[in-house]
Amino acid sequence: MIRVLALFVLALALSACGLQPMYAGGASGQVAQGLAAVEVAPIEGKAGWLMQNALNDRLGVAGNPAPRYRLDIRLDDRLEGLGVLSDDTVGRERRILRARYQLVDLASGEILLDKTSGSDAGIDVVSSEYATIAAEDRALENLTQDVAGRIVSEVALALREPR
Repeated sequence: MIRVLALFVLALALSACGLQPMYAGGASGQVAQGLAAVEVAPIEGKAGWLMQNALNDRLGVAGNPAPRYRLDIRLDDRLEGLGVLSDDTVGRERRILRARYQLVDLASGEILLDKTSGSDAGIDVVSSEYATIAAEDRALENLTQDVAGRIVSEVALALREPR
């Protein structure tokens, strides 16, 4: 009897905490519908192409005929040498990807979200130039996926708020 009462009290406490699932309603829910209505503006460069594809994959906007929002993104992609060896060559690099993004309501032109997100990765510089370039490219691919995930999470939070 005490266990049943404890479970009942616990269930009431959890329902009163104010937490709600973000993607309630599945594909027909408010957040999913909002994310599907986001158009990603073209982004320059290889990092921009990777970022745009990663965002489109996460947003589910392939071929959305009537976007309601536009996501404008400016990327800053840098490689920095970190470890200098005794022969004055770089032994380690850091790839840094930062994104400044704005979510714009197309109907009113209002900026609903204006944020910055970023990530970085360490890369070993090896004797093979090909291997180093491949590692730099793979780091960029991973960073765009990471930053795209962060951006979509922030956009989902912004679209969850009632307007």
